[in-house]
Amino acid sequence: MLHFDEDKQNLKLAELRRKEEEDFIKAVAAARGIPYFNLANVPIETDALVLIMEAEAREAQAVAFQLLNKELGVAFVDPDNAKTESLLQGLTEKGYSVKPFLVSRRSVERAFDKYKEVSAVKETKLGSFDISGAEIQDVGSRLRTVLDIKKEIGVILGGQKGAKTTKIVEVILAGALAVNASDVHLEPQQQEVRLRLRLDGVLNDVLQIDPATYNYLLSRIKLVSGVKLNVKTEAQDGRFSIKVGEFDVEVRVSVLPGSYGESVVMRILNPNALSVSMEELGLEPRLHALLDRELERPNGMILNTGPTGSGKTTTLYAFLKKVHKPDVKIITIENPVEYHLPGIVQTQADPEHGYTFSDGLRAALRQDPDIIMVGEIRDTETAETAVAAASTGHLVFSTLHTNNAAGTFPRLLTLGVNPKVISSAVTVAMAQRLARKLCPSCKKESALGAGDKKLVKDIVNSIRLDEYKDVQQEKMWVATGCQKCNETGYKGRIGIFEAIVMTPEIEEVILKNPSEHEVKSAAINQNTLSMLQDGIVKALKGVTTMDELRRVLDFENEARSKQKNDADR
Repeated sequence: MLHFDEDKQNLKLAELRRKEEEDFIKAVAAARGIPYFNLANVPIETDALVLIMEAEAREAQAVAFQLLNKELGVAFVDPDNAKTESLLQGLTEKGYSVKPFLVSRRSVERAFDKYKEVSAVKETKLGSFDISGAEIQDVGSRLRTVLDIKKEIGVILGGQKGAKTTKIVEVILAGALAVNASDVHLEPQQQEVRLRLRLDGVLNDVLQIDPATYNYLLSRIKLVSGVKLNVKTEAQDGRFSIKVGEFDVEVRVSVLPGSYGESVVMRILNPNALSVSMEELGLEPRLHALLDRELERPNGMILNTGPTGSGKTTTLYAFLKKVHKPDVKIITIENPVEYHLPGIVQTQADPEHGYTFSDGLRAALRQDPDIIMVGEIRDTETAETAVAAASTGHLVFSTLHTNNAAGTFPRLLTLGVNPKVISSAVTVAMAQRLARKLCPSCKKESALGAGDKKLVKDIVNSIRLDEYKDVQQEKMWVATGCQKCNETGYKGRIGIFEAIVMTPEIEEVILKNPSEHEVKSAAINQNTLSMLQDGIVKALKGVTTMDELRRVLDFENEARSKQKNDADR
């Protein structure tokens, strides 16, 4: 007895119809002289797909499916459709070399299904995220704390799935701006994805996001930042900007593959966060006066040192604002340009494409500048060129990666700079850290513990300046936490500084290829505060806490250094 398998027969019939349809389209393509293609045989590249909005693609019955450099493969159903012709013309005008292919309707419908991967993505200009200033203000008025951001995203997650992706990204970015976060971290875990914001240099948990929602968010962020959506196993970097009032806030995006998926870090380069005056930096009065004097010089070099994230660039920007005058030409070489200063020529180094700091510096010197800022000195060529510029009538600002001010000189010598040129060029070597400031609304007074009391006494007694002899040494203030500071106990940050000025004693020791300790010993009589001394004074005045100082300063190393210097006196 024969058994009739209806399902199997239907599959065969469907396959036969598909083959007939493809054969028919292939014949039409040959008759019209148009290349034929079957989209069932190739992967559809999302990078190409998103170049045409879904609504426009459906209207024209055409999709972009391949992209190599500017060569774009476009599949369409009807060669006589005016909408298709208009679409292809528009892509050509945008600079794409369009390769058209005739495909079956079934084939193009398969491509339309691919839009589901970015279904919650609102098409926008690549590299720009369209949040209006009014929208930022509206969201910012509601999102004053990290808890507010968590609640707002929770409400959206409880709504309709299809409309939430763009709104969540808007809330994350607008909320980050509202609470002055410097970075947004999205980190896939085994079960969920963790959202964290870096506030005043410290990461704070916001909430957990389900992986399905995160995949939509990831596609959205990748799209606007210009990285490849279909690449999931390589690290990628991108960027986009947000228009907020009169300012463009740039967002740098880093995508990194991991065990549970791709993690994303968005660094928010908020120009308002970098617009700090010298009076707001937290400079000790004597150091402030010293720097004011040095900034009036027509030539010389001021070097600022410290680890990544210690506020070096913000301090240099404050210097630039101080010296900026109509009759002075200032050029900066940075990577990236974090804050656009009116009236100043700013150029961005791009080492990946062969435009290094040293290239930018040499080009800047041909522009007849009075003042130059080099974002970072990291190689011999840049160091030698910058030092030479400071010796030949230019005022130069730059940064180095060393731990303290004394380490500046051994570092320059290691880079191969002539010690005699260093002594004639470098006028001030600085170092700094950023410490969180206590929230004025919730900080509480506390008596010093026995261990801290001895440390404070030793540090204050080591200060050789009369104005600090009467600083109280009995109490501190501690962080408690309130709504105004996101329950952290801290609000804002302040610099902790030290500096060494070029003197005959420093010039002499530089010629001997000195260690950091030898430089510090030669600078003893300068009577400026070390970072530890500056930090302790700020803690005694209720600006920050001992816990915060321990987080940003190497207490043990500083204490050993102080003991050595005391023994040298």
